[in-house]
Amino acid sequence: MSIKYEMVIYWSDEDHTFIVEVPELPGCMADGQTYQEAVANAETVIQEWIETAKNLGRSIPEPKGKLMYA
Repeated sequence: MSIKYEMVIYWSDEDHTFIVEVPELPGCMADGQTYQEAVANAETVIQEWIETAKNLGRSIPEPKGKLMYA
């Protein structure tokens, strides 16, 4: 599966880890000790989020590409 959802990745001083948020999928987040680990974990969580939504009969948002922030 090709991941096309935008990921927001940042370092958390509080948690001492990289955090990844997927704004288009409510509640979809991951973390990792390295940037690469955080992205890999996020890709797994995105797939699981979509699979769970399908199993529950919920709609799955279409990836919108680059989101604009104010």
